[in-house]
Amino acid sequence: MIVPMKKASVLVLHNEQEKALEALRKLGVLHIEKREASSEKLSSLRDLDTKLTRAQSLIEEAAKNLKKKVRGSADADQEKLMELVNNTLALAEEKDAAKDRLAATLSDITHYAPWGNFNPADIKELAEKGVYLFPVTLSEKSYRALPDSLTTVLLSARKKLVRCVIISEEPKLPIDLPDDVQELEMPAVAVSELEEIRDDLTVRISDIEEKLASFTTYIPAMKKLQKTCAKEIEFEVVRAGMPLVELNDKDSLTKKMNLAWLSGYLPTENEAALLETAKKEGWACVSNDPTDEDIVPTQLKHNRFVNLLTPLTEFLGTIPYYTEPDISLWFLLFFGIFFAMIFGDAGYGSVLVLISAVMILKAKKAKKEVPLALKMFLYLGFLTVIWGTIVCNWFGLAPENLPVWLQNLSIPGFSNLTEETIRNKNQMHFCFILGLIQLTIGHIIGIKRSFRSLKVFGEIGSLAMLYGIYFVVLNLIIDSKKYPINSYVIIAIVAGFILNFIFSSYETSIRESLIENAKNSISKFLGVVNIFADIMSYIRLWAVGLAGGAISATVNAMAGPALGSFLVFLGVLLLLFGHGLNYIMNVLSVIVHGVRLNTLEFSNHVGLAWAGIKYEPFSDN
Repeated sequence: MIVPMKKASVLVLHNEQEKALEALRKLGVLHIEKREASSEKLSSLRDLDTKLTRAQSLIEEAAKNLKKKVRGSADADQEKLMELVNNTLALAEEKDAAKDRLAATLSDITHYAPWGNFNPADIKELAEKGVYLFPVTLSEKSYRALPDSLTTVLLSARKKLVRCVIISEEPKLPIDLPDDVQELEMPAVAVSELEEIRDDLTVRISDIEEKLASFTTYIPAMKKLQKTCAKEIEFEVVRAGMPLVELNDKDSLTKKMNLAWLSGYLPTENEAALLETAKKEGWACVSNDPTDEDIVPTQLKHNRFVNLLTPLTEFLGTIPYYTEPDISLWFLLFFGIFFAMIFGDAGYGSVLVLISAVMILKAKKAKKEVPLALKMFLYLGFLTVIWGTIVCNWFGLAPENLPVWLQNLSIPGFSNLTEETIRNKNQMHFCFILGLIQLTIGHIIGIKRSFRSLKVFGEIGSLAMLYGIYFVVLNLIIDSKKYPINSYVIIAIVAGFILNFIFSSYETSIRESLIENAKNSISKFLGVVNIFADIMSYIRLWAVGLAGGAISATVNAMAGPALGSFLVFLGVLLLLFGHGLNYIMNVLSVIVHGVRLNTLEFSNHVGLAWAGIKYEPFSDN
């Protein structure tokens, strides 16, 4: 269920602001409304957090590149850690600069390599003595066209490109040279020195990476400091965001004192604890029911069974809004059925049950808390075994090859022992029945929520359309003779549409509801098509399960011949790889299809937008 909330406002003296926040954090029940906050301390803390994140990233990256792994952990006080962090950032900056310089040096070496090892200082020295050397490049044709009066030294001629040195007594190149003559820009140092610089930079970069990797032992201490920093940031965001109120002292017009206040939300059951703390600390505190304009956080409270869904919803990040219904029970029940039908294999389910059970027993033996995810997998595995037994599917084996007692456990009409056409129609029909049941529950939830409003007739209309269109689906997909589109079906669809059109947007009057729906008349008509599509969506359970079963059977057929020969080892590997890959594909199918049917089709019929904010109280934990 969604825990009822109260909105509370707390007023404290400004000079007792930090003390009050410490007490609130210790109480740990108030989800504080965040406001825009800025302060020097907050900027400093955020800068520290950024530095810690950056330093850890740099150290971990360097450690990955190091062949010899650094093991162990070291502790350090905050002062030493900050010195290490600053050192890390400085080393990283030096490494980046060295990499940039190395890239430029390598480019220069490549550029000057065809000219041989020369020193620009020698060329400069000759120039001072009146002998000017001009290294140039030009085409062969242009080189042959150079005047005989020009003194040149040919260095190389490759791919019709000539490199030569023009020797002159003038400090500038002659003007009448061919257009394609390009003078070589002199390097800052000799080419041999460039190679030395390259080697020195390479060694320095390697040394820096080794030094950074050696800091790996301080990563745990950095993470610990970052957690502390995050808590301080949270505290400072609240403190700096508290609005101030100036009050004149009654005894003096010049003397002023400031008040600070904040507001937030807390479970109704914790209201008394907050008021008691406010009384004890001398705060002004008032609590009321939230208004429609308030953005109230959502706290979900479930029994042990429904709590199995928590790992999935946390993974998906789905939270209903405070005023929306909690469908966790139905989500869990139907998700389990969808999971089982998509996997569709009792053998796969048995593997999941076995692994989950072993991990649970291992955790209990170690006297550790059993992760909820393992319990959820155990539940999903059991349902998969049940469905796989019903359809007589065990690791994709041919049903006639299974033990008789397993064949007898299957249900005729659904079992793989049943003729394929009949079996497929029955399983498809079952998918549509599941869809009808789940979507009906969605509209019943809607009827319950709007029972005291005329909007309830809009929900009843949607329910009538759902049942009418359900029979249209059966007529088109299952059997047109057995499920004819008779007058009852048409009446259900038409009457349901009329009721929905009149009352679905009802707030204060039928007239306003009609006007609102008239504005959206196209989407209202398309809504009928959407209901058809929603029911049809459930056929994916049969289709995906059928595909998974076909892959299992194909893997068995491919590996079968090898198992009866000297290639048995290869056959076993093929079985493990094929079924393992199919298992992974089934998991992805569950995420794509099984989750979708709950979070989209079912949620749309409930009227659930999953727009909630998680209840996160201001606390030490």
